[in-house]
Amino acid sequence: MAVAVAALPVLALPAVPAAAASYGTPTITLSAGYLSGAVGATGDPTVTVTVAQSGAAASALTVAASASTRSSVARTSDVTVAGTGGTRTLAVAAQGVGYTDLTVKLTGLGGKTATRTLHYAASAAVRNSAAARYLTGSSDASAAVDAGGGYILVGDDESNTLRLYDRDRSGAPIRTWDFSSALGVSKEIDIEAATRVGDTVYWTGSLGNNKDGVVKPDRQTVFATKVTGSGADTQLSLAGSFHGLRDDLIAWDSAHGDRYGFAAGAADGQAPKQIDGFNVEGLEFAPGSTTTAYVGFRAPLTPAVTGGRALLVPVTDFPALLDGSAAHATFGDPVELDLGGLSIRDLRRNDLGQYLIVAGSWAAEDNSAPYALYRWDGRPGSAPVKLIDLPTSDAGAWEAVPDVPNLDAPGARAQLITDNGSADLYGDGTAAKDLTHPEWKKSRSTWFTLG
Repeated sequence: MAVAVAALPVLALPAVPAAAASYGTPTITLSAGYLSGAVGATGDPTVTVTVAQSGAAASALTVAASASTRSSVARTSDVTVAGTGGTRTLAVAAQGVGYTDLTVKLTGLGGKTATRTLHYAASAAVRNSAAARYLTGSSDASAAVDAGGGYILVGDDESNTLRLYDRDRSGAPIRTWDFSSALGVSKEIDIEAATRVGDTVYWTGSLGNNKDGVVKPDRQTVFATKVTGSGADTQLSLAGSFHGLRDDLIAWDSAHGDRYGFAAGAADGQAPKQIDGFNVEGLEFAPGSTTTAYVGFRAPLTPAVTGGRALLVPVTDFPALLDGSAAHATFGDPVELDLGGLSIRDLRRNDLGQYLIVAGSWAAEDNSAPYALYRWDGRPGSAPVKLIDLPTSDAGAWEAVPDVPNLDAPGARAQLITDNGSADLYGDGTAAKDLTHPEWKKSRSTWFTLG
């Protein structure tokens, strides 16, 4: 006879909470410990924040930042952190000039946290802030050429490093090169000018003495780099050098009655940035030529008219000097240009044969001196035409123009870059070139309408 057995109730066991110890220690890293910005800037540089915690999904981690020192520079509410994964982007909107520290805190699961300190510096607002971009890593941009695809190659006069930048974004260089060892130099070349023909970029030092008037052989370096790729994929390799252009220029001038006083201006003890000094800041090829290059002088100015004329000296065998097929430079007739008493600070030609000249003072430190952009057709005897005066109220000296648009096109715009090396960017009396951290060093680029 079957006996019915009642089913026993199933008892639900209480859930056991995960132990906090099952989560590892969270980690937080910053792509840089230092960050710079500018009051009113658009698209300032950012820092990448990388976070992780074993046993936890990255999306479950929280990142926040707070201002820990001077809220007059940046407040907690001025710091934003975007993203939800293992990498986040931190941006700061500057309120005022100066320095502040930001605390970046990661809150993980299990109540565990980690922090890092971000050292932040903000420079002053500039005119046309929306068009301004900041090239960090160096404050002394002095030469630039187009690399294609929205990128530019930039040299500076305080190091021998060449840098590739996105011309439309603020931030650090994409790639850098330093050919000092291959060139046989140990000190700064004082890169002041560059020009590009095809896949070759030519760079020149100032050829002058240092600011104290001491002859420095490394500043007499002219070199060439070969470009492969374009845009963000640009690569450079050394393609030749020449160290005798200064001596050849002095010998040429001496043989023509010391017309420009090169020997006296370049003599030991003579500062280069005097009206009768010796200092090169422009380089571009003559109209229709890939062999004759104009060497443009910041000093001397010629005494031909009151206030002086800017000087170009044509080097008729320029590429041959760099590839070793010519031992000495040969020269054409000098060109004197009336730039309203200003001298050459940069010179650039487009494929239409139109030139832009960045004109500025010959003086070493003259923040009140005017700057202007001139149009020229490159022909000796043809007068340059002023397009616009450049603003001088903001920090920095206008030093470089990477390329030239069609100057006859309505609304034509050109991008110019400043040398900020002598500027006190952060209000503490420190020149930008003397700042300890490269992330705080920066030059500024701005677009100007030329019509």
